[in-house]
Amino acid sequence: MTRSDRLADQLDRHWQKNLRPRWEGLTDEEYFWEPVRGCWSVRPRGASDASAGAGEWTVDYASPAPEPAPVTTIAWRMAHIVVSCLGYRVGWHFGGQDVDSDTYPYAGTADEALKQLDDMYGRWNAGVRELSDADLENPPAVGPEQFPMEGIVLHVNRELIHHGAEISLLRDLYRRQELPRK
Repeated sequence: MTRSDRLADQLDRHWQKNLRPRWEGLTDEEYFWEPVRGCWSVRPRGASDASAGAGEWTVDYASPAPEPAPVTTIAWRMAHIVVSCLGYRVGWHFGGQDVDSDTYPYAGTADEALKQLDDMYGRWNAGVRELSDADLENPPAVGPEQFPMEGIVLHVNRELIHHGAEISLLRDLYRRQELPRK
């Protein structure tokens, strides 16, 4: 197994076993559920004062981000993974289409979001597996990240595991919100 295969496998094992199966059957109600007031989410165009996106749906944001940061929905977290964690880097490092938060067509349904996520994750994983040892040891030729590609891959792995766990927890909380406390 090559170094790039080991890096891709680190995330892929977790993705295939712990994350992606937990999101099967995600409903639109779960996708948009706001566990507290003031959540950031994906919303129909025009429904938010500060948003980004090119399609019928946009994602909430502010620059600079408020302190403390708002709680975010499953929809927002999936959009963050698709665009900020994976999309930018697939475009920069693996010759994919440039992805930009201002022009991305965010998903208005859970099914569409899962398709976007699967597509972008597949592109990322395939790109990582094609990296040579020399690629991993050097900063990439394209994009703003100026540290070795291995560090970028490890950062993305951490981000996806972290945000994936948050999505899974939100789904657990949504499913149990109606259960009586003992």
